[in-house]
Amino acid sequence: PDPTRPEPVPTRTGPTRPELARPDPNWPDPTRPDPTQADIDRWAVVHVAMRQGSTIGAVTAPLWTPSAERIAASNLDTFRVTVNARHDLTLVDSDALHAWSLDEPALFWDAVWDVCGIVGDKGAVVIEPGDFLGTRFFPEARLNFAENLLVGPPDSSEFAIAFEREDGVRRRLTWEQLRWAVTSLAAEFRRLHVQPGDRVAAWMPNLPETVVTMLAASSVGAVFTSTSSDFGTAGVVDRFGQVEPVVMVAADGYTYNGKRHDCLARLAEIVPQLPTLRSVIVVGNLSEVPSTAGIDKAVTWADAVAPHGGAELHFERLPFDHPIYILYSSGTTGKPKCIEHRQGGVLLMHRKEQLLQCEIVPGDTVFYYTTCGWMMWNWLASVLGAKATIVLYDGSPFYPSAASIFDLAQRHEFTLLGVSAKWIDACRKAGLRPIDTHQLGSIRMICSTGSPLSDESFRYIYDAVASDVQLQSMSGGTDLCGCLVGGDSTKSVYIGELQRPAIGLAVDVFDIHGQPMLGTDKGELVCRAPFPSVPLGFLGDADGSRFHDAYFDRFDGVWAQGDFCAWTDHGGMVIYGRSDATLNSGGVRIGTAELYREIENFDEVIEAIAVGQEWDNDTRIVLFVRLADGMSLTPELEAAMRRRLRDNCTARHVPARIVAVADIPRTRSNKITELAVADIVNGRPVRNRDALANPEALELFANLAQLAT
Repeated sequence: PDPTRPEPVPTRTGPTRPELARPDPNWPDPTRPDPTQADIDRWAVVHVAMRQGSTIGAVTAPLWTPSAERIAASNLDTFRVTVNARHDLTLVDSDALHAWSLDEPALFWDAVWDVCGIVGDKGAVVIEPGDFLGTRFFPEARLNFAENLLVGPPDSSEFAIAFEREDGVRRRLTWEQLRWAVTSLAAEFRRLHVQPGDRVAAWMPNLPETVVTMLAASSVGAVFTSTSSDFGTAGVVDRFGQVEPVVMVAADGYTYNGKRHDCLARLAEIVPQLPTLRSVIVVGNLSEVPSTAGIDKAVTWADAVAPHGGAELHFERLPFDHPIYILYSSGTTGKPKCIEHRQGGVLLMHRKEQLLQCEIVPGDTVFYYTTCGWMMWNWLASVLGAKATIVLYDGSPFYPSAASIFDLAQRHEFTLLGVSAKWIDACRKAGLRPIDTHQLGSIRMICSTGSPLSDESFRYIYDAVASDVQLQSMSGGTDLCGCLVGGDSTKSVYIGELQRPAIGLAVDVFDIHGQPMLGTDKGELVCRAPFPSVPLGFLGDADGSRFHDAYFDRFDGVWAQGDFCAWTDHGGMVIYGRSDATLNSGGVRIGTAELYREIENFDEVIEAIAVGQEWDNDTRIVLFVRLADGMSLTPELEAAMRRRLRDNCTARHVPARIVAVADIPRTRSNKITELAVADIVNGRPVRNRDALANPEALELFANLAQLAT
């Protein structure tokens, strides 16, 4: 920053509570026009420290700060200027804009609709306020989700989708080809009498046909639901059996880590267990012409779409709250909950996040490493609405080499690279330095989600990947199909911090009594006011009791996300892990991410998982570590782990037992499953193991001698 023009630092209370704002005494007074020499000297030191991500006294130096030119050119600041002109306001920055978005939600979401170019009949905005389930956004609106994603650039020969498979298979679809495919499949759906509200299911790899299926289903008003091809028979039936699809699209197989996996035998087992199916459309992924032998009601993709090549594209405009997606909870504690999402809410949230938080503009190339069983796939598909190109990748992110994703980024010139925190950490531990080996200058933003991003991973991005990018650590979930906390392109990036609560959302931190937490004390991540993508509910939950218990039982009338978090001194947030997996040591709540940040910094440790074990009428912390090849849990290593936790955290963070394991169970969206491990350790049954990517790993935690004393 320019030392002659000091910038105030946002207060720790965050933009949701501006009445508590107070200046930070560690920074120059922004109201003083002429800074002293001491101010200038201090800023010079901080400017150097920024490059290193260091801490100076009470001041944490940012890892990255946007230039004044970058701020002025940002979508977020342009939106602020637009709002000021539209409503004769003088909002000075994004914090003021956020506060206004909470004070005037109807005006804010109305502006989002217009600035994002939502296609449809808008009508009135919020005219029926109430609680989370009673509030209706745009109750008069009529729109179609697919119509908004297929707007495309003026030149329809530009590419809408680029696809690569780990074994080198590559395809690209222009906007014209994408619309042709959607039109043809939608015509087949109409031939099958698919009606608005019917369900279309996809058991698919991350292929262009999966996106086409979603868009075709939406165009006729059907509800789309998907899961990835690596799910077993029981996992697929547990999900699709609840939603009763009329059509299912499935691939003949997929590749992962150099191996080909045939899905046709499992498909033949699944179809008879879904009696509502009228048609099964088989996509050739491993072979050009897949076999449909032995699969009831099956037809190949080519045979399904070929007869409809001359059809016209038509969109059914339906109410804002018409369902668009059914997403699933992880299902590690029983059958997965079927979360029904409203089309207008998801569209508005995604377009707002992509335009104002991720700075996506027409012509960008956007990538997120995901499968069709994670809500980030739905988020990536929505990027089409920004007239940007989306890149789909199917396979292992580390095949055929550890740098495969960086190779992909260079080849396609990504402007936004989206990955999981675990992937970043794995690249760091593998010693990859793409800043030295790849041309990644096109990347403006790197997004991370799935789990908290460690301090070391923050440093790694700026040291080894790209020095001039906005690193956006995000937190949200399947529950809202969006983001609660994320990026702000006008603010600095600090180690370990999520930059800001999402604009338009009344995010806060509550204590156990439902009171806002002041300062940096840890508590529950909540949202105090309704937002457009609050789900319609859980399928089969007639009285809404299960839905209420999931999000509103903890704090009456307030959405509780289930994350353990705190504000920071910069107005951002730190996520400490899931609150339902929070450890309790001596009456103090400890987020599991706090332990992982320290333990996974050991070179010997690949990853860790911590759970509470019921013991002697209390609960003790047990830490499991998966070690690198050739490493063993020696007394010296264990002592070093305990010492680091005691020195860098507190004595309460030190586990009662540390145990080495060969593998750690995770969900199919690559999240470690602490609750399932806690069940095993405490002798409780783990239901629906098929929801796990590696359920056999649970056996490593059963009947351990180290936990018997």
